Amino acid sequence: MIRINLLPHREAKRKARRQQFYVLLGLVSVLAGLIWFLGFSIVNGQTKAQDEKNDFLKREIASLDKEIDEIKKIQEQTNALLARKRVIEALQANRTETVHLFNELAKQVPEGIYLRLLAQTGQKIAISGYAQSNARITTLMNNLDDSPLLERSTLVETKAEVVANRRLNAFSITTLITRQTTTVAKPAAAPAPAQGKK
Repeated sequence: MIRINLLPHREAKRKARRQQFYVLLGLVSVLAGLIWFLGFSIVNGQTKAQDEKNDFLKREIASLDKEIDEIKKIQEQTNALLARKRVIEALQANRTETVHLFNELAKQVPEGIYLRLLAQTGQKIAISGYAQSNARITTLMNNLDDSPLLERSTLVETKAEVVANRRLNAFSITTLITRQTTTVAKPAAAPAPAQGKK
């Protein structure tokens, strides 16, 4: 006996395909949602980790900035203390300078020279007085240049004057003090005694 299928098989196939399509669409949607969620979670986690790293770096940078400020303050204090130390050392080295200056002038002024004025401005010393002759002024200048304490003597002026019925040569000389704290002054001090002995 022959069986004839009178049911609409095409409609059933369409319905089955439609159901398969919807099921596949649902699975793809769920899979896409899972992928999006996983991607969002990973990116969000990485963003949070990077934010934490950035916050840590900011805190460390702020801490280092504070330390740098403290180091700068310490350096400023150190520089100020070193400047004070240098001033104190300079004062300590030159505190007896006036005594040495008068002692040296007493040694270097030859006979026939009469000093009437001695003025110091910084390292420069102005000397004026009377001499019996111009040769004695030259001797005085040579003695001052040979001195370990004085250097670069310069004759400012000389002129003849009559003082107490005596004809004398009035002179004015400038010279410089050799500072003992400078590096130039120390080597200059060594050969000077030998020259003085000659």
